[in-house]
Formats: sequence, structure tokens, C-alpha cells
Amino acid sequence: MTSSFRSCARRGTTAFVCFTPFVVVSAAFAQAATSTTLDPVVVTANRTPQPLSSVLADISVVDRTTIERSGAVGVADLLARLPGIEFARSGGPGSATSVFVRGAENRHTAVYIDGVRVDSQSTGGAVWEQIPLDQIDRIEVLRGPAAAVYGSDAIGGVIQLFTRRGRGPAQPSASLTYGTYRTGLAQAGVSGSAQGIDYSLSASHGRSDGFDSRTPGAAGHNPDEDGWRRNSVRGRVGYEIDAVHRIEASVLASNLRSHYDGFTPGADDWNRHALRTGNVAWHGRWTDDATTRLQLGRTRSTYETQPSFYRTETTLGDYTLQHEQRIGPNTFTGTLERRDDELRNPAVAPGVTLEGKRHQNAVGLGWRGDFGAHGFQAHVRRDDDSEFGAKSTGSLAWGWAFLPQWRMTVAAANSFRVPTLYQRFSQYGNAALVPERGRNVELGLRWAAGTDTAVSLVAWHNKVTNLIAFGDPGPCPDEFGCYVNVGRARLRGVTLAGNTRLGGVTLRGSLDWHDPRNVDTDKVLQRRARRLATFGAETQLAGWNVGADIQAAGKRYEDAANTQRMGGYALLNVFVSKVLVPGLTLEGRIDNVGNKDYELARNYATAGRNGQVTLRWTTP
Repeated sequence: MTSSFRSCARRGTTAFVCFTPFVVVSAAFAQAATSTTLDPVVVTANRTPQPLSSVLADISVVDRTTIERSGAVGVADLLARLPGIEFARSGGPGSATSVFVRGAENRHTAVYIDGVRVDSQSTGGAVWEQIPLDQIDRIEVLRGPAAAVYGSDAIGGVIQLFTRRGRGPAQPSASLTYGTYRTGLAQAGVSGSAQGIDYSLSASHGRSDGFDSRTPGAAGHNPDEDGWRRNSVRGRVGYEIDAVHRIEASVLASNLRSHYDGFTPGADDWNRHALRTGNVAWHGRWTDDATTRLQLGRTRSTYETQPSFYRTETTLGDYTLQHEQRIGPNTFTGTLERRDDELRNPAVAPGVTLEGKRHQNAVGLGWRGDFGAHGFQAHVRRDDDSEFGAKSTGSLAWGWAFLPQWRMTVAAANSFRVPTLYQRFSQYGNAALVPERGRNVELGLRWAAGTDTAVSLVAWHNKVTNLIAFGDPGPCPDEFGCYVNVGRARLRGVTLAGNTRLGGVTLRGSLDWHDPRNVDTDKVLQRRARRLATFGAETQLAGWNVGADIQAAGKRYEDAANTQRMGGYALLNVFVSKVLVPGLTLEGRIDNVGNKDYELARNYATAGRNGQVTLRWTTP
């Protein structure tokens, strides 16, 4: 089997065909196993806790164990191993990164850390390279529009990242990682709870010499190593005042410095990122059927380049009041929310600073009803934007357990994304821009036996109008080009996913057939593949946990005209771990075993064969 994997890795353009049998077999195996794993609880689908098995949406959950075993350096690298997600990056882990959920733009995914919105009013969407994966405890990924729950931006989906909450006696932990490119990571933390107080604190330092991020011959190529260095800290504390009231707060801070090749030959370009998130919240549990939550959050994201100076600062404020009421088989939610956006770009021109502010006030209502084999869900929301006025969104979903272990779901939703302040008011800005709008329908079929054995098939069709792109000069003062509403996009596809445990082997896999297309030009959207595949297997051998995973993607195009082709690729990754003594674990990983040469962005290099070793300690 290993020789077959390597053969596929060499023939990247046929990777999707090579690995299709493995994923389909993985899904078929799911019908021969059972599981006793507890049903996890998720909050992303409706902003209220509910069992994963009852969610009427396409959702994935990644726990801390999976994050640690992944060996991923960045959040985007980890997300790309889930169904329906791919990413593009201009170089190494510290470089500009975009995540595409179901083929949607990076700005079309709403991202939260501990319930606090993370976004950029410059590029639009989360700045993924700023988020320290080593400080994240759990990730929930909702594929599909959710503007009726979250407001602007959730055209393609929602991604929530959660930091750790302390439980039980004080539990210190630490880890050391060393790998290729002189990559190192050290982390230490402590968590626990006592006398109604729970706490979790952690700090980390990572660095890498990196690799040459530009391919030889590319414009601006500087033949040097483009490394990165990151420091991050986080803290989370909660206090149970009594049986009714709880207060909590969390903070996260990350500083990243990374080198890159710009467009000036020989220049040693570098950038500095800073991310700050914080929130305070109060929970009131009046009865088992009535709860209220008030949360105040703030995010600050900055990006600066040197020696060619550029700087952008985004500050977001989130204020949310939500009440949940259960009456028999019905659950009702009501939400009041305000969001403040602020952008500041110092020295965009000599003596000129770009500054802008806006806000959105919103009210939302939700209902979930379960009646025997049928589940129904509806949400409506109205956002009043200080620039664009009122925007109404809604969603409907129906689930039917028509046979034991079988369920069908049908959903429809609309969504929108308002232009960023930079897209409207910078030198490339166009004040006439209007919000992008989406309309989605999807159909799902799922078979499950327990929570770690399942097969699912989801098909969706999402139409996006008023799509914003960088176009020709005209509606703005700059002669280089301007932001414009260019027309329509059609995002449609089918995802087949399966996971199971067969004997002593855990199997998982997914296949994605995507068609992210500009309808007006009939061209595939930039840097997105029409075929994606993942496969993973894990087992125990002689006291070692041993596993492998495969990621494959079809061809993509760098440009909107589809003339600059990037070939497909397939990557084989292997990993092992062993508990040396209680509380002390040794982990090892090799990524890109076949040393595949591939691109995620044209003329930008990616890592070759690379490995790392981690020693992880926590109190037994």
C-alpha cells in the first residue's frame, strides 16, 4: 500500500482518482462497526448547546487530542483535513493564508474565538496566520450559510475556536517540539478548578528558520530562508457564584514575526502580526429550561510590513444578549447583538491616514422543534448596518429519521457580507459597493451507529450575487485598479464522508466534488480545486499508536481567467505516539513523505518532506 501512496504522490494530477477507492472503502466499512463514544455537545449550529447527533447541519468537531496528533503548525493546515475545506498560502506558516469553506471566499466564513468575532476590515475574513493553534482546545466547523444566526459574513460557513476551560484538581502541562527547518515549539500551562473557580493559563514560544518561500525565477525572489517566530499567551477563568449565576472571562494574545519575499529583488522583507482577543460573560440558569447569556467581547488585529512600510489595524467590538427557553419539544431563542467595526491604516500615502468606523445592530429569533422522527428548525434575523441599512436573513431546516440509524436533512438559507471599510474607502476603494448576497439550498443523508461510526452524503447549491473582486481602474482614484461588484458566483458540490472503527483500526475519509465558479465568465474561482480527498487510518501496534493520513487536491488556477494552472497533488503523512510513563507521551510525525513539489499559490514554495518530534507531559 505504501508504494501505491507514493505513486499517487508523484502523479499529483491524478491524485483524486488514486485515492477515491480508499475513501469509499472507508465509508463502506462504517456499516460494520458500532461505538460507545458519548455524543459530543456543540454550540455553533444554533449558538446553543445541543448533541452533535441532533444537529440539522453539516458540522465537524476537532478535539484537543486530534489537534495534538495532527502535528499541524497552523489552524488552516488542520482545517484542510476536514471535508469541504481547502486553503491557499503564499509561502510558509507565517505567510498570508486564506481558507475556503465549500469554495467560498475567505471573507465568507465567520470566525470566532471563545465566542468573540475575529475579522479584518482590510482584507476581509480572519487573518489565519495570526491565530496560534497551540492555544486552541477545540474547533467546531459549520459548513453552509448561517447569517440568520450570526449576521454578516457567514455565506460559506462558521468556524468557532475554543480555548481550554479548567476542570478538577490543578493539572500542569508542558510540551517540547523540534523538527525540520530548525522548527521548535515550547508550551507550558496549568488548569483546574476549586471552590467554584475554574482557571486555565498557558504560554508558548515557537520559531522556525523556514524555507525559501518563493520559487526560483519568480518576481521579487530573494534566495534566503523565510522563517517565523511566535509568542502567545492565553488565560480563562470562571466563577460559579451560585446555582443560577456564573461569570467568566478569557484573553488571548499572539505576536508573530515572519519573513517573506515581496516584489523587490534582494529585499529582506518581514512582517509583524499581533492578535488580541478578550471577553467577559455572564450566564444565568434560571431553570433547567431557561438560560440567559450576556457577553462583551473585543478583538484587535494588526499587520505591519518592513522595510517597505504598510500597517493596518482592525478593532471589533461584540455585545451579545441571548435567551433560550424550552417548552416541551420546542426550544426558542432570542438574540440582541451589536457589532462595532473600526479600521485604521496609518500612512497609506504621505501624510494621509485611512480611518473608518461603522456598526451593526441586530435582533434574531430562533426555533427548534422535535416531534418523533421529525426535527424542524427556523431562524430569522434583521441587521441594521450604519452604512447599508437593514438586511434581513432567514433559514429553514428539516430532519427526518426515516429508518433506525438513517436520517435525511433539507435546508435553505440566505446570507450577506458587507464590504470592508478598506474596500470602500482606501485608495482602491469604491464607495458605491453593495453587500454580497448568498442563497443556499442543501440536502443531506446520514447513516450512523454511535458517534464514531457514520457515513454522510451532502449536496449543496449556493448562489452569490454582487461578488466583490479587484478590478480595472475607474471607480476609484488609483490607476492600478479598484474594488468592484463583478457579478455572480455559483458554489455547488457534493461531499461524501465516512468514519468508523474496524477491528483495531480507526478509519476516516472524505471526497469532495466542488464547482466554485464565476457564473458571468464561466471560470473556476481562483486557487480552488474541483476535487478534494482525505483519508486517515490509525491503530495500536506493540504499544505504539500508529497512523497515516492522505490529502489530495485536483488542479487549480491562480488567475480569474484560468490561464495559470497549478497541478494537483497528493500528500502522505505518517505519525506515531507512545505513552512512556503515565503522563509522559512521545510523539513523532513525518509530513509529505513522498517529498511532493506542489503549489498552494503560484510561484510560492511549500514544505518538502519534513518531520518533528514532541515530548508531551501532564499530570496523570
